Amino acid sequence: MQLKIEQLIPVPLREKLNQKHSDVWLQNLLIESTEYIGVQAPSGTGKTTLIHCLYGLRHDYDGAIFWDNKNLRNLSGEEIAELRKGKASVIFQDMRLFPDLTAWENLELKRTLTNTVSEKEAAEWMNRLGIGDKMMALAYTLSYGEQQRLAIIRSLLQPFSFLLMDEPFSHLDHQNTILASQLILEVVKKNNAGLLLADLDENEFFPYHKTYLL
Repeated sequence: MQLKIEQLIPVPLREKLNQKHSDVWLQNLLIESTEYIGVQAPSGTGKTTLIHCLYGLRHDYDGAIFWDNKNLRNLSGEEIAELRKGKASVIFQDMRLFPDLTAWENLELKRTLTNTVSEKEAAEWMNRLGIGDKMMALAYTLSYGEQQRLAIIRSLLQPFSFLLMDEPFSHLDHQNTILASQLILEVVKKNNAGLLLADLDENEFFPYHKTYLL
């Protein structure tokens, strides 16, 4: 699978972004599904906007985004749903959990869509990231760090060719970041997939093939 970006720029940020160089905005990029891409995105340069555009949540941009040579703008709602179900997974900066469901219910909603990960393995992942004792806790009662670890696990409970990440470790300390990044990398390799991580600062969370300044 390929992700191709052609002269992309969000319309609301065009005037601001035109005043600085970017390795992504208004560039032509071709990313293979086995590549690990790091995007360093200083505050205000459109980090979250980029992830939302790639995932098909925003359409207020000029240029084009192609998934396997199919223009994202031209995909039907059903085709976008299929893309999100089996080709592209995402870790949102704001987690987007269902607050009144338990941690386990949040995972089961995703896991049962494809049933590619067993209940046992999902539970093991919770234990690995130190939230195994939070299975029956309502999501809104979890700390931000616990919610972030839950969102990370949820993103891995489906088949994918690309994993998109928006500051996935912003609420985690160093040790929990290591544990979470190890799990992500393990599952990405198992899927023979690629990843794209947008973060505020340069980092070494993954063995990136390329890094870009947004």
